[in-house]
Amino acid sequence: MSGHSKWHNIQGRKGAQDAKRGKIFQKLSRELFMAAKSGGADPNDNAALRLIVDKARAANMPKDNIKRALKKAEGGSEEHYDEVTYEGYAPGGVAVLVKTLTDNKNRTASAVRVAFTRNGGSMGSSGSVAYMFDRKGYLVLDRTKNTQDEDTVLMDIMDLGADDLQTSDDAYEIYTEAKDFGAVRDGLIEKGYELADSELTMIPQNTTPVPEEKKEQFEHMIDQLEDDEDVSEVYTAAADEEE
Repeated sequence: MSGHSKWHNIQGRKGAQDAKRGKIFQKLSRELFMAAKSGGADPNDNAALRLIVDKARAANMPKDNIKRALKKAEGGSEEHYDEVTYEGYAPGGVAVLVKTLTDNKNRTASAVRVAFTRNGGSMGSSGSVAYMFDRKGYLVLDRTKNTQDEDTVLMDIMDLGADDLQTSDDAYEIYTEAKDFGAVRDGLIEKGYELADSELTMIPQNTTPVPEEKKEQFEHMIDQLEDDEDVSEVYTAAADEEE
């Protein structure tokens, strides 16, 4: 790993996300609905759905909202959403992947293009930046809730098949191959660890600093993308300020 601290970014954006909680729940409902519709509404038999249920719980989504999305899928609703990923560059040449779940591709494509072009970015063709990211499992242990020392954590995660451990004052960040993510997550829980976050995500192979004069533009572009109702995730190769 390059030393990129995903947890630092997550914590830094948490306040802004809290203010958009209703919209986040709406997006999660779509993801729950589609996962349940395609693989069944029981998280124990549907690994993809289990991940999204975990994600919804981490976002403090009410249980009734989760149940409602699953019942809707079980009820045979004809709603359908397509998963489309857009690629491009933010101000400063930072690679960006935008994952969307949409019932109107034209609307979504137009909104994503506007977010890029009006904020000094540029859209790219399919595959133009995707190769710069790796699909990885990502887990976080909050050190205030997990008292194990670094050596113990390292031994445990390597035994479970994880790839890498990054340690900071407040957290242990664990990376796995995508195929090993479930086994590592379940193994950590069985060993008594409390997970602060766990997800399959896109990790940049290298990061790019955002020039000081471009930071406001960059933040505005990312905010605009994340605020769009069709956008599920935004992944960037922006370097942390502390790197």
